[in-house]
Amino acid sequence: MGITVGFDLDMTLIDPRPGMVAAMNALGAEAGLPLDGEHFAANLGPPLDDALRGFEAPEERIPGLVDRFRALYPELVVPITVALPGAAEALRAVRAAGGRTLVVTGKYGPNAQLHVDALGLEVDELVGELWSTRKAEALLAHDARVYVGDHAGDVRGALAAGATPVGVATGPCDRTLLLSEGAEVVFDSLTEFPDWFERTFAGSVVP
Repeated sequence: MGITVGFDLDMTLIDPRPGMVAAMNALGAEAGLPLDGEHFAANLGPPLDDALRGFEAPEERIPGLVDRFRALYPELVVPITVALPGAAEALRAVRAAGGRTLVVTGKYGPNAQLHVDALGLEVDELVGELWSTRKAEALLAHDARVYVGDHAGDVRGALAAGATPVGVATGPCDRTLLLSEGAEVVFDSLTEFPDWFERTFAGSVVP
């Protein structure tokens, strides 16, 4: 059996930024709070409750705001989200080599699954609501040997799990930052992933 490769979702496999802008701005308008959708969408990665704290949302309102954002999400975000270049091909490369694909994301799992289904992405397992080093929980549970992500938090999660950290410079963290965090390799986009995977891991067998 080939190896399991983990992937982050937002700004690694998909680009949800237009919908994220719309959803956060709609939430702010409903709640009467100065929530900045553009800023939120440009800094995807950390958990939603942390983002809301960054906008100085009252702590006691955060659980309700999170619930409402999740409710708005299927209608406002999913329909206008696109797959990033090379995403489908990267997933197919792993499966063609006999491997398994795993998405580990900080996003609410049911909404993450809506994206996977809507875009027809070939994902074997999906685990939501894990961020940074906590992603190691899912990576270890599924014996993932590689984890691919766009954020420094993704690199930290891979390292915490003993997986090969692969960066992709399509999100808020640039190549220099991803390398400084410990990424073994950083791609400009996932279009570079299949060749690298073939050279590095194809034919690997899990004992």
